[in-house]
Amino acid sequence: MPLPKNNLFFGYASKLTNEQKEYVDSIIDNQLTIVNAKAGTGKTTLAVMAARFLERDLVYIFSPVEERTLGYTPGSVEEKEAKYIVPLKDALLEINEDPERVLVYEDNIDNVKNGNAWVRAMSHTFARGTNIKGNKLVIIDETQNFTRGELKKVLTRIHDDCKVVMIGHEGQIDLKDANKSGFIPYLEHFIDQPFTKVCNLTVNFRGKLAQHADELKW
Repeated sequence: MPLPKNNLFFGYASKLTNEQKEYVDSIIDNQLTIVNAKAGTGKTTLAVMAARFLERDLVYIFSPVEERTLGYTPGSVEEKEAKYIVPLKDALLEINEDPERVLVYEDNIDNVKNGNAWVRAMSHTFARGTNIKGNKLVIIDETQNFTRGELKKVLTRIHDDCKVVMIGHEGQIDLKDANKSGFIPYLEHFIDQPFTKVCNLTVNFRGKLAQHADELKW
């Protein structure tokens, strides 16, 4: 069931490139979508839109790659990790959702009194021992910054009634040892599975400066 032709998709349907349309259709049709794409290609925004379109609660999982130093910074867990969910908040604003009304953090999820909340943000550090189920859509963002063990910890928590979008870019690994990234190993591990599709997005909508900067090779 690809995106219906008469659906406006929050005003974006007519603006989608063929690559973006294939990406959205994959999220709708497959249990696991893996996208390997540079910054500014719309990968997180479109995944959040797909979750809303499918009327699924969203679980947004990120990796706090500076977690050892974060412990020494002031503020609550929510404040320490706020920078990691900026793409999520930006995507929610694109579909006219107020992040303060629809978003809850793992560290205060037991205290939620807001019936409008449909988005849960959590670091992978909270994943162990949990069960992610209940017809949710799970976005694992900046997957290139997860180690193999961290990705295994997250992926083995997910039940078959959920959809998963693994978002990453092999050219922007922030781990001290890039060889520890689990993104490409897991992409290759899943690529031949019938429930999986790997997508690529190549157009940087931030403009020519951002596009050219991303083309520098390490």
